[in-house]
Amino acid sequence: MQFSKFSNYLEKLENTPSRLEMMYQLANLFESLDDEEISQASYLMQGSLVPLYLSLEFQLSVKMVIRALARLELKNDDGESEELGKNKGSRDVESSLFEDIDPEFRELTLDSKIISITKDYKKSGDVGDVTKEIVTRFQLIADKNGLSSQTDLSVLDVYEKLIEIALDNGSGSQDRKVDKLSKLLMDLDAVSSKFVARIVIGKLRLGFSAMTMLDALSWSVLVSKDHRNLLENAYQKRADVGELAKTYIKISRTLKKVSKDEFPSKLAFELNSNYLVAAGTPVIPALCQRLNSSEEIIEKMGEVFAEPKYDGLRIHIHYSKNGFNILGGAGDKDASGNLINVKAFTRNLEDVTHMFPELKTVAETLKCDNCILDAEAIGYDNETGKLLPFQETITRKRKHLVAEQSKKVPIRFYVFDCLFLDNNSLLDEKLQSRKDLLRNVFEDNDTIRYTETLVIGDPKILKEFHELQLGSGLEGAVMKQRNSSYKSGRKGWQWVKIKEEEGTSGKLKDTLDLVVMGYYFGRGKRSQFGVGAFLGGVLNENQEVKTIAKIGTGLTDEQFKDLKKRIDLLETKEKPEIYEVDKLLVPDVWMLPELVVEIAADEITKSPSHTAGVALRFPRLIKFRDDKNWIDATTIAELDKF
Repeated sequence: MQFSKFSNYLEKLENTPSRLEMMYQLANLFESLDDEEISQASYLMQGSLVPLYLSLEFQLSVKMVIRALARLELKNDDGESEELGKNKGSRDVESSLFEDIDPEFRELTLDSKIISITKDYKKSGDVGDVTKEIVTRFQLIADKNGLSSQTDLSVLDVYEKLIEIALDNGSGSQDRKVDKLSKLLMDLDAVSSKFVARIVIGKLRLGFSAMTMLDALSWSVLVSKDHRNLLENAYQKRADVGELAKTYIKISRTLKKVSKDEFPSKLAFELNSNYLVAAGTPVIPALCQRLNSSEEIIEKMGEVFAEPKYDGLRIHIHYSKNGFNILGGAGDKDASGNLINVKAFTRNLEDVTHMFPELKTVAETLKCDNCILDAEAIGYDNETGKLLPFQETITRKRKHLVAEQSKKVPIRFYVFDCLFLDNNSLLDEKLQSRKDLLRNVFEDNDTIRYTETLVIGDPKILKEFHELQLGSGLEGAVMKQRNSSYKSGRKGWQWVKIKEEEGTSGKLKDTLDLVVMGYYFGRGKRSQFGVGAFLGGVLNENQEVKTIAKIGTGLTDEQFKDLKKRIDLLETKEKPEIYEVDKLLVPDVWMLPELVVEIAADEITKSPSHTAGVALRFPRLIKFRDDKNWIDATTIAELDKF
């Protein structure tokens, strides 16, 4: 597919408010793609070059994109138009960009263009729209002088050029990246250039999720959403939407001779046989549901495995003795030339390997060829051995000085499950079997340990165990069905936690995880922070965000400052389509649905103004949940359990 056609699809999606219509358009796009470009196109649809769990950034700021645009804008000057005329007939437009121009004059002119474009960007707030306008002017002048540089680049052509820009590093790489971006923009039409600019700065923001893409995949093949659950289950065991799309569509195209009646089941069988768990690609984690008491848990689940609920960072540890396939190469190495054979991913698929130098010790400990371990990473006091609160553990999240921080806050990994071992998926095995296999994977040491597990069938003993964990400074206990398979998300009653004791953080028995939808400007003392309150929402069954609280209390000065830093990165001009907000609660600034906060409150009451239909009374911030994705937020269906 030509990239211009691909970009036209993206522009239609951008201007489509209905998610159902978005699904139809995405389905048409998938149907139009060739086999060899499906995965790359899928990543580009998400504004990336790689699966979301991989970190490949362009390292180009808006300022650098503006600098690339300034080079094109120079061509719109009358004097430069005449220079283009002298070179009429030449295809090498790039070589004529600044030839015969005095270097000092060139820099002065370039600087003035940068200032002008920056003003346009500040008015628009969208580097894509500014790019589209400039490229349109550039192409008009080039066409006028017979020097149009547009080439009919394919999706793969543009993808490869973007990969080249992203991978360029070392001395002088910033200038080379800007130069390569300028050349690419010259080769593109205006609409294509808009989306390339947005992809480069990481703000494509088309308003659909990976789940919408799965619906579209099913529709593109079956003209129905009948395979939505099949695709979601496949994605949950190997969270790479590009590889999943490629596998699913390629298999469907090889089954053309299968009868219409047999086609869906045959396709499902082939997908389940070919799209398998792989070390190095995240598995979507299982999550806890909530029940009120130990009596209710035993009544509902019977005899359970009971484990401490640590106040740490939930991660999956991936290990492969021979390394991983990253960006297409087996046995990839890091910047120091060492084999990458261990990685860690959070519950929202973020690669946090850099946070944990201790993983090298873990890799040396493991007695297997490959595995995926479910664990909690938690800091501890080196002298007393006491486990530390989440906020101290999460200090490792900083990109720099990790080695120094690891000395101050050493990390221990408490492992409680094994999802993949020696090339075999264990997701469908019973928990008892998974734990039996796990016991042979490593020996307890200071860095990695097995989580304490008790088999309990008595509600009284379970309550005592839960209270013992609370008394130790942990978050209580987690109970798991002994014969359960590993199911991503909150499904069934396989993993359950007891609601917090009343009064520990609010009169509600548990805290809520809310999506921050937007914020309101501060007044008085809060004006110094630039934010006075924020709007929080919960999810409905369609993953729409409904308002439930306006929160301006419970924040320290430091939290207000931290909040402002976070929201500055997530501001958006338009209200995201998945938000439903009453006009009385429209915030001063909208935010993209990426920040999750833990909120305590006294009670839940009916509300005519909040679109969830209820509101939180006396809500207050407990902490930022950097370990959670917005789709992990509390749902309306869960509210009656509080």
